[in-house]
Amino acid sequence: MIGISEIETAAERIAGHVVRTPSVPSPGLTELLGAPVTAKLELLQRTGSFKARGATAKLLSLGAAERAAGVVAVSGGNHGIALAVMAAALHVKATVVMPRSAPARSVALAEEAGASVRLTDGMDEAFATATRLRDEGLTLVHPFDDPVVIAGQGTVGLEFAADAGELTDVLVSIGGGGLISGVAAALRALRPGVRIWGVETEGAQAMSEALAAGGPVPVALSSIVTTLSAPAVSRLTYDHVSALVHEVLVVPDREAVRGCLDLAEHAKVWTEPAAGCLLPAARQVRERIGPDVRLGLVVCGGNATTADVMSWAGRFGLR
Repeated sequence: MIGISEIETAAERIAGHVVRTPSVPSPGLTELLGAPVTAKLELLQRTGSFKARGATAKLLSLGAAERAAGVVAVSGGNHGIALAVMAAALHVKATVVMPRSAPARSVALAEEAGASVRLTDGMDEAFATATRLRDEGLTLVHPFDDPVVIAGQGTVGLEFAADAGELTDVLVSIGGGGLISGVAAALRALRPGVRIWGVETEGAQAMSEALAAGGPVPVALSSIVTTLSAPAVSRLTYDHVSALVHEVLVVPDREAVRGCLDLAEHAKVWTEPAAGCLLPAARQVRERIGPDVRLGLVVCGGNATTADVMSWAGRFGLR
């Protein structure tokens, strides 16, 4: 299990390379949800998501031989962008493996940063390809199954605990579980009374299915939210979530897209569905906990184009 000391070490390591993103009360979301809301705006992070933290922590932990070999990552979008950009900044050659379903903008951003991008027919094949490239000598920077990466993501929770006012419940999106594992480890150490809720979308339910099965299991992926679409969580992230997270909620893709539109209208921020899914889940938490709830939302990323969101909105009849 990752402890607060590892997260504090990661914070010292990545300081100067990443942004200390703001934690801000949101009057618009407070009115919308009927409860006080504070948002941690990770969409303002370098590369547009929290992923820059874990990628940077891992890159800075590598020895000379590992850096010289070059790094490889598998990604549905944000981890690949983060690794490509941060590796370029640190003069490390990067290869990013993405499924063809990844957003075209994510592929373009990784390529523009100088990474070699390989596209596969699905996430299972992407992970297999990255594993093969690791076996051929590249250094793997896993998106979530790595304690150094998790500690880097945990710096989100470290900052949120320091900067936010009183909170009772914090909501965090889950793909492979690296972000929520780190955030939960930080908050449990610094704000032990706060409940932590995970949020997944239907068709990307790797963590909730793992919790039901008693351990990681492969899942069928069908969600439009590629940035949450891990084919399975890891034992490392499962152990953190099962020990530290109050509950994992699952919401439909349609409601995640509606959440993007609500965040744009009421919070004045442009997010991706991996963050939009927090709003329907927050409504569930508000209804279950009652009027004394004080919500914290980790707004994890904003790497979706206006065309992407409007296309999804049209598909679901939300225009």
